[in-house]
Amino acid sequence: MRGGALLAIGLLAAMCAEAAPPLELESSIALPGVKGRIDHLAADVKSHRLFVAALGNDTVEVVGTQRNQRETLRGFGQPQGVLYLAGPNRLFVANGQANRVDIVDAGTLSVLKRIEDMPDADNVRYDPVARKVLVGYGSGALRFIDPATGEQGSDIRLPGHPESFQVESGGTRAFVNVPEAHAVVVVDRQKGSVVARWPLSNASANFPMALDEAGHRLFVGSRSPAVLLVYDTESGKVVARVEIGGDADDIFYDARRKRIYVVCGEGRVDVIRQEAEAYVVESSVSSSPRARTGLFVPEEDRLYVAAPAAGSSPARVLVYRVQ
Repeated sequence: MRGGALLAIGLLAAMCAEAAPPLELESSIALPGVKGRIDHLAADVKSHRLFVAALGNDTVEVVGTQRNQRETLRGFGQPQGVLYLAGPNRLFVANGQANRVDIVDAGTLSVLKRIEDMPDADNVRYDPVARKVLVGYGSGALRFIDPATGEQGSDIRLPGHPESFQVESGGTRAFVNVPEAHAVVVVDRQKGSVVARWPLSNASANFPMALDEAGHRLFVGSRSPAVLLVYDTESGKVVARVEIGGDADDIFYDARRKRIYVVCGEGRVDVIRQEAEAYVVESSVSSSPRARTGLFVPEEDRLYVAAPAAGSSPARVLVYRVQ
């Protein structure tokens, strides 16, 4: 083949690659019978399962992503946060209305223990340094829980109810969205205390959050106005501000592609590309009204978005292939 033809083929391939959308809707997994609001998701990557906190339905939906299998777990009280740990094969479910955290055997899908007296239990994360589960709850606290025994540790007190928070894996800090305090609150997990408050920059209602630990960047979603605030985690200063869709409740950082995915309840997913110190909206991909939570699974190159039932359309999980 001549050099000119090879060049033309190469240019065409480059143009096609450039034109490919960052997110492509691959499938939709129906959740018939699931009513009301859907909150957060967790993944069992090895077994190809999603755990969906169907808050308005008082259930946790266990979805097989390869064969669209589904099992409904009942007996919860407005489940909000879910966390799956592969080591002990346990699922942790934070129940906002039932004021407790349930520890579920992810093999048998039976409840092993219920930890009571945790009002408005919300987001759940894993602390890889302490090897403990962290739960945000109440009028302002993070509580440590031993994932093997369910034994409760001490609380870290906060100036208001914690929404999304992120945990350093190479350090001892946790970054916590506290909308009542109009700030990101930084805690030292070893000291068990607040070490800094980073005020919001002309914004409020800071709910979702993601962390680029290696790049020293924290991504905070505000709903009023709808903006993404980018903090330098070394200085605590806002270094970028990007307009996003309304009613965002989940943000994910894709380290390999240097992208941020913002799941917005107004019915879209915003894809923001990191370019050196700048952040550019690469695309806005249509989803579904009130679909404001999801889960990015980098091992699968998939973004899952939870869409609640609307009219005659059942609740479903939208599966996007990340490209």
